[in-house]
Amino acid sequence: YPWDKSSLKSMPVDLQQFEKLDAYALKVNVKNSVEELVKALLKQARTDLEKVRVIWMWICHHIEYDIVGYHNKSQLSTEPMDVLQTGKSICEGYAGLFEHMCSIAGIQCMKLSGYSKGHGYKLGQTFTGDSDHAWNAVYLDGRWHLLDSTWGSGTVDKSFTKFTFRYNEFYFLTHPALFINNHFPDNSNWQLLKPTLTLKEFENNMLHNSNFYMLGLLTAQPETAVIQTVNGKASVSVDCRSATLFMFKLKGTDEHGLMTLKKHGMKLEVYPQKTGNHKLQIFAKPSKGSDELYNCVLEYVIDCKSVDKAMRFPKDLHQPVGPSWFTERQGFLRPSHPDPVIHTNDGRCSVTFTLGKDISVLASLHSDNSSLTEDMRRQHIMQIHRGNQIELKIHLPHAGNFVLKIYAKKKSDPGSYDYIFNYLITCLNTEAKWPAFPQRYSKWAEDYEILEPLSGLLPANRKVQFRLKMHGIAKVLVQAKKTYSLTQRSGYWEGTCNTSGCREVFVMVHENANHSFYSHVLKYEVETQ
Repeated sequence: YPWDKSSLKSMPVDLQQFEKLDAYALKVNVKNSVEELVKALLKQARTDLEKVRVIWMWICHHIEYDIVGYHNKSQLSTEPMDVLQTGKSICEGYAGLFEHMCSIAGIQCMKLSGYSKGHGYKLGQTFTGDSDHAWNAVYLDGRWHLLDSTWGSGTVDKSFTKFTFRYNEFYFLTHPALFINNHFPDNSNWQLLKPTLTLKEFENNMLHNSNFYMLGLLTAQPETAVIQTVNGKASVSVDCRSATLFMFKLKGTDEHGLMTLKKHGMKLEVYPQKTGNHKLQIFAKPSKGSDELYNCVLEYVIDCKSVDKAMRFPKDLHQPVGPSWFTERQGFLRPSHPDPVIHTNDGRCSVTFTLGKDISVLASLHSDNSSLTEDMRRQHIMQIHRGNQIELKIHLPHAGNFVLKIYAKKKSDPGSYDYIFNYLITCLNTEAKWPAFPQRYSKWAEDYEILEPLSGLLPANRKVQFRLKMHGIAKVLVQAKKTYSLTQRSGYWEGTCNTSGCREVFVMVHENANHSFYSHVLKYEVETQ
């Protein structure tokens, strides 16, 4: 379909030029006859497009959906005059009044009927029997255009008991390629599409509601409403024009999935942990509107045939997962791992970033089946700073799925750290068991580095080699049963100590050769005999 997706309408429309006209339409209050109403509205409308606009605006803001009439059609008249005087109707009455007002204004207009994916529509359902909705086509600039004033006027609640006026611009001269998404006319010529869709295609096609297009989203994959899992997994992706924030709910929670934000959209993999049918909802909001609410933009049914138990994620995993344009904005640039999942075979991994200015980082490790406290798990992460680069070294205490959470704050800011993002780290090798890193004290500066020993647990009765990168230090001592001095060689402090006869080993530094005071910087445990 030759269409650039940049306009949601079937002809160029400048909404700003309508501002005065729209405001005028809202104020007109004529109820004695349809002719008088049209005459009053046309006072401000010159072109055919303006005439259609002013009629559309008036109907969308003055006629409410008649819920009682919908349930009791025998008592209901959809005659234009009755609709005008009662101020309410069902779709048939909206479309009839629109057609009648256009004919008075000298504009060609048709009332169309067909199937719609509106209130009460169930994902993947089939359509049979009589049509269930009515809308209009108007002839402007030598072509027909589609609009739906019922859906333009507002919404009905889930229980179908209350109508709320909520104007929706989307349904005014909607592009036919978008209108077909939820309107299937009895006569396929009125799709205004070449080639036309079959009813089967209409039934199977994904329902994109108007929020989808209003938020600048372009396409969603797959294009069918029901997704079968393959080996316990289903995948969805959305493309959009500008940076957009997404979230999802699978059966009401965001637990069993991995969602990653992309520059122009998002990718989602879900792994339902029960077989059967599950409702999947995707929500979005513009990245700029941090206070705005998320709007539901897509709904799928996931048909799960088998469960992949290995993809049971820790409950601390937070969506979206992995780095993105969003984390870049927070100052985490050039990640070594652009993907959301880090696989490690031996239980060790390392993640690096270039940091924006003035950023202080905090990281923590989480797992569902760990007996370690959060403080103990934090000791399994070591930060190393080299200029504006940060490396997070991780030695996992055991196999399994872990969440690496990353927090940050401005160094100049005395407040607490803000959560930025997280990774999923997986290790299937049950042999993998790493001791914690040595305990670092406050005097351990952020750009110091331990080359060896990295393990916080030293072997007993052994000669251990030390190699540490520290600057601005006069002297370094290692205190075991005896005290050993390290010597400085080209920026590194090196030496050995013997661990026999002690339970702990401390590294201490002398910041000034003239002082006798030592500061503790590292503490190692020694294995028991």
